[in-house]
Amino acid sequence: MTTRRDLVTGAGALALSAAAAAALPGAARGQAPDPRYSACALQVVCDAVNQDASVEAARARMMASIARIGGQIAASKGFLRTFNGTELKLVCLPEYFLTGFPLRESREEWKAKAALDIGGAEYEALAALAQRHGVYLGGNAYENDENFPQLYFQTNFLIAPSGETVLRYRRMISLYTPTPFDVWDRYLDIYGYDAVFPVARTELGVIGSIASEEILYPEIARMQALKGAEIFLHPTSEVGSPQLTVKDLAKRARAIENMAYVVSANSAEITGTPVPSASTDAMSKIVDWNGRVLAEAGPGESLNANAILDLPALRAARDRTGMSNLLTRLPLAAFAPGYESGVSQEPNAMADGRMLTQGEAIERQRARIEALREAGMFGG
Repeated sequence: MTTRRDLVTGAGALALSAAAAAALPGAARGQAPDPRYSACALQVVCDAVNQDASVEAARARMMASIARIGGQIAASKGFLRTFNGTELKLVCLPEYFLTGFPLRESREEWKAKAALDIGGAEYEALAALAQRHGVYLGGNAYENDENFPQLYFQTNFLIAPSGETVLRYRRMISLYTPTPFDVWDRYLDIYGYDAVFPVARTELGVIGSIASEEILYPEIARMQALKGAEIFLHPTSEVGSPQLTVKDLAKRARAIENMAYVVSANSAEITGTPVPSASTDAMSKIVDWNGRVLAEAGPGESLNANAILDLPALRAARDRTGMSNLLTRLPLAAFAPGYESGVSQEPNAMADGRMLTQGEAIERQRARIEALREAGMFGG
């Protein structure tokens, strides 16, 4: 059985070891380590497993993608060390970068072909990359959980340079993929509420994670900000556009309202499906707590969405008095009754362990629309 400790290993404070401190810039010269470091939203091609007829072929394709991405991380690390003299320590990969998303596959077929096992070969290979290159490695994958054997979740993970998974966040809002809310009572019994919106306390700062479309929902980021999140990793695979999209607006908004960095990695493209491959491309970026885009990538595989994160400057902004310190001015108690009186989505939709079909998910959404209309929230 997967335990709470297995789900989010080391989600508490991670002490900076003497060996790690010695490896920081300046330590060898007897200077105080430079707390700044480079982060990269690495924009990579997703070689989708939809094209594979067997589980074995899909797993082989995933492992090949991990090897290719390992080379890109190594090259990015070397380039940035030369380019700006700062060590690359945080890498965010796009949403479902190893698999793509289900198209014609049934829920059961996708679970067998594309969902990773905790502690399985793919996660071991990703942990080896983090260890080999000395980076915190974040990304997103479909994931199995032995406590819910008929389901899979969409998971944002963060792997430390030690190879330890220090954050595992399961996407809470999804139209088709099962979420913890769909098995809410049992999920809380097994993992506890603290595992629902986890953060990782690391030597790079307090790190949270937001899955793809969830950037549109302020509550997801805010729950992590209330635990101290200073950096939000945002694996996404979204439609690229030369115009300012709603998701791009939301990235800036989440950064501003939570006084945090957003490191958002989009797919370079998705190959191996009938969908035009460059439909999801470009727009990886890093945003600071003022909503300023520090770096952004154009189309294609790219390390260009990289920036130096300055945690002392962010923390200084959080320590200042005045109108700009948004987090200190939140009257949270005033909002709670409003949330409690609202018409909430019903939990435990998949409590029997069976995944809803797409049709059932749409019918559930239609029922929700009617409930909101009856409550006066949608008018009409």
